[in-house]
Amino acid sequence: MTSTPSPDHQRCGVVAVVGAPNAGKSTLTNALVGQKIAITSPKAQTTRTRVMGIAIEGPAQIILVDTPGIFQPDRRLDRAMVQAAWGGAQDADLIALIVDGRAGLGPKMEPILDGLAQRRETKWLIVNKVDIAAKDKLLTLTQRLHERVDFAETFFVSATTADGLVDLKAAMAAAVPEGPWHFPEDQVSDVTDRLLASEITREQLYHQLHDELPYQSAVETEQYKERADGSVEIHQQILVARATQRGIILGKGGQRLKEIGSKARAELSSLLGVPVHLYLHVKVKEGWDEDRHVYRDIGLDWVD
Repeated sequence: MTSTPSPDHQRCGVVAVVGAPNAGKSTLTNALVGQKIAITSPKAQTTRTRVMGIAIEGPAQIILVDTPGIFQPDRRLDRAMVQAAWGGAQDADLIALIVDGRAGLGPKMEPILDGLAQRRETKWLIVNKVDIAAKDKLLTLTQRLHERVDFAETFFVSATTADGLVDLKAAMAAAVPEGPWHFPEDQVSDVTDRLLASEITREQLYHQLHDELPYQSAVETEQYKERADGSVEIHQQILVARATQRGIILGKGGQRLKEIGSKARAELSSLLGVPVHLYLHVKVKEGWDEDRHVYRDIGLDWVD
């Protein structure tokens, strides 16, 4: 690892990563940081709160704010997520709009483009998933987006294959303002270990249950403590709205919950660098998304 540049030569700035659900924002953030700091899944609206990732490129520290997908909100939880997304762009040095090059420009993009057009921050367009997008449609898509928003730069990337990421990261490093780094060189995120534990378990719910589990579920870390031997003991409850959902998560003889716990435990142990003892139970809590305490635990602000 190269030594930290002197404060006189450092650059540091905030890049807000925004876009529609499933555009690949978290995958891109993880790739630019160089390790996993945000969970991902094919399920829309996986990211629920702002997650900050810290990338280093030469003398520059790039503070990436990964935000929930922006969509037309219906419920209180939806409104809290959209508020968190736009809040992540507040006072950013640069707003990076991530667009799914395969999905193109559809109705879901309308509220995002309308919101971006009114903002004064510098805006970049990053067309993602170009490895699986129809190449002949990308130019038309880009032109239509530029007609709606004044983008200063455009990049074509694949967060999954890393195509174009070297150039994108270098451009971000050059774009952030001169100034001292805000965080130590070895810090990669602002996510607490307690919240990370909840997110990793929720990610496993999405990966293993797919469409069987409705969007209305949450994971709360009730207890997180370090044992004398250096390992970590974590107790979590998985909140669902109905008893039938509890049965889906448990599976026959509780086997599905054991598998979810096993995969989450293994990943947490790898991320934390210590053995993890993970204890899961499933709780039916009708209307959990109307509970202020749940919002606090999952890192969202309560909205009226």
